[in-house]
Amino acid sequence: MELYTDYLLSTFGAATATGLSAMVEGEVSHDRITRFLSKQEYTSKDLWQEVKPTVRSIESAEGVLIFDDTIQEKAWTDENELMCWHYDHCSGRMVRGINLLNAVYHSKEATIPVAFELVKKPIQYCDIATKRHTRKSEKTKNELMREMIETCLRNDLKFRFVLVDSWFSSEENFDFITGKGRHFIAALKDNRLVALSEEDRKKKRFVRVDELDFPEQTAVQGFLKGYAKAVRLVRQVFKNKDGSTGILHLACSDLTCDHDAITTTYQKRWKVEVFHKSLKSNASFAKSPTQTVRTQSNHAFMSIYAVFKLECLSIKNKINPFALRLKLLINASRTAYAELQQWRAAA
Repeated sequence: MELYTDYLLSTFGAATATGLSAMVEGEVSHDRITRFLSKQEYTSKDLWQEVKPTVRSIESAEGVLIFDDTIQEKAWTDENELMCWHYDHCSGRMVRGINLLNAVYHSKEATIPVAFELVKKPIQYCDIATKRHTRKSEKTKNELMREMIETCLRNDLKFRFVLVDSWFSSEENFDFITGKGRHFIAALKDNRLVALSEEDRKKKRFVRVDELDFPEQTAVQGFLKGYAKAVRLVRQVFKNKDGSTGILHLACSDLTCDHDAITTTYQKRWKVEVFHKSLKSNASFAKSPTQTVRTQSNHAFMSIYAVFKLECLSIKNKINPFALRLKLLINASRTAYAELQQWRAAA
């Protein structure tokens, strides 16, 4: 496992068993690597065993648990229950690939993956409306998230907030998180209905959150439709890269938090986006030609573990993970260039 994950961080092309074998000059055969990926199924439990010592060294009561999923498109790989069609919110279309739900823990400037679930769709059926064969999961991503939170609690992971985007902002999730003695900060869709007083809630006088009239830089107390407990509501206005203005509405279950505390804490949710970028850019997540569900699942696990190892190196050397990866690329280019000059001299 250590050899394979080091290879994922070292290679800049396709991550293959023959490529790994060539890297170690045949000391490990490509058949051995294939058997390794096919034999044992690596799960979230195995990930926790690997990251646990590091997590214990950086965890704190003010840590946050962040959830988000990512889709890695692989349009030319044969379809199965793992490599199948998912709706990609970034592109706004259905894509074929792997859908990965991650839980990362952020504390003391470190971001560590602590749990993951691969979204599998083993159930096949024919959609009556479209007359097309399609697949569905046995569990929704919201159900998987709640199970992952339960697992983190059983592992005695210390955290105060669960940070999620609007996809996971359901009343059932909110009740589950607060019922476990934790708080949430969640993004809300613009059409989410809220009431600013108990009286309005009882009389069902709800309005869209984007139509609420309250000043910026403030947090107001209100109620979400369908959720019985009061929450703190915040409107955050920000500038996009293209110069346009974006508005983010947040709900927080901790009524002691003010605007700055809520927005500052929620900014940490971006760490999971950085993790996903590192997974795809630094750990060869999409560069494996594996064909079976077992080998594809295990390669995904190895990529997650490789990103964790890169994060540990980043913390120890105080260098950004992407900068570390760039150094590897530069050194590889230098070695290739030096060998090319030797060949020329010999010719």
